[in-house]
Amino acid sequence: MIHPSVIQKQRIIIFILLILISIVVVIGMGMGYSSLSYDRLIPTIFGQGTFKEEFVLFSIRLPRIIITLLSGMALALSGSILQGITGNDLADPGILGINSGAGVAVTVYFLFFPINAETFVFLIPIMAFFGALATAFILYLLSYSKNEGLNPTKLVLIGVGCSTALSGLMIVLISATERQKVAFIAKWLAGSIWGADWPFIWAIIPWLAVLIPFTFYKANRLNILSLNEPVAIGLGISIERERIQLLLTAVALAASAVSVTGGIAFVGLMAPHIARSLVGARNQLFIPVATLIGGLLLLSAGTIGRFLVEPDGIPAGIMVSLLGAPYFIYLLLKK
Repeated sequence: MIHPSVIQKQRIIIFILLILISIVVVIGMGMGYSSLSYDRLIPTIFGQGTFKEEFVLFSIRLPRIIITLLSGMALALSGSILQGITGNDLADPGILGINSGAGVAVTVYFLFFPINAETFVFLIPIMAFFGALATAFILYLLSYSKNEGLNPTKLVLIGVGCSTALSGLMIVLISATERQKVAFIAKWLAGSIWGADWPFIWAIIPWLAVLIPFTFYKANRLNILSLNEPVAIGLGISIERERIQLLLTAVALAASAVSVTGGIAFVGLMAPHIARSLVGARNQLFIPVATLIGGLLLLSAGTIGRFLVEPDGIPAGIMVSLLGAPYFIYLLLKK
């Protein structure tokens, strides 16, 4: 039974986060290389802007803002699941190499398979999912033992090694290819929001529309999995089945996000920790908060990056890493 005051606190925090996200969205819509002043935003939104103003807002800025927000939410949710099923506070799809696995699959598909303009947008998340799934399977296989179960420390160490190896593999793959394709993969590695167009939004929305509610539905199972195994078994939970289902969900969330944003790490690490510090460790409480925090973190990073350097800006992945790497070191020292 969750105390009503805790639920009320969660709702207040969610309301504050929604306000902060709205503020960053407005700032992002009015800021950029192409001129679109803030006093012209409302007329442009309601169809009273010039052709240039409507093009800048609806074809350039708004898709980028939406895709960044959705991807941050997906990465945060993926990190929340991974930390729950592994029992390791350092688990994150970027740190564990799941994002890099998705990146290798995207690289192979982009470099060596014929690209069809009509299907490319929808196939990219699928290719990323299979790459991320293969990486997650290897991680699980190497970190699991029959006597101890899943070893959280071994999982992080193997994950960091896999991430480095897969990033190196991507560099090898692009070392002898066309300059145009090299530029695309380089943007992916830097965490540039490259899929900033409406078709990419329609491509990942079905994934998130299914996976986000499913994760919220499974929040109580994550609470039980955080207990020791005899207790969870005594409550009638099939531990391995639940872990596999939730692992597949985390992989799919991360893959759908990085397929359009590139290799972004640390969002899935920071957002759950911040959420737990605000509302406690119950998954029903902190997962919705972590999801919004993830969206806010990545959206803020992208907005600040564009503000610092125009016109292309600093990639969101680099901006997040500037914050996330020190935070990762702090958690290592603390834990």
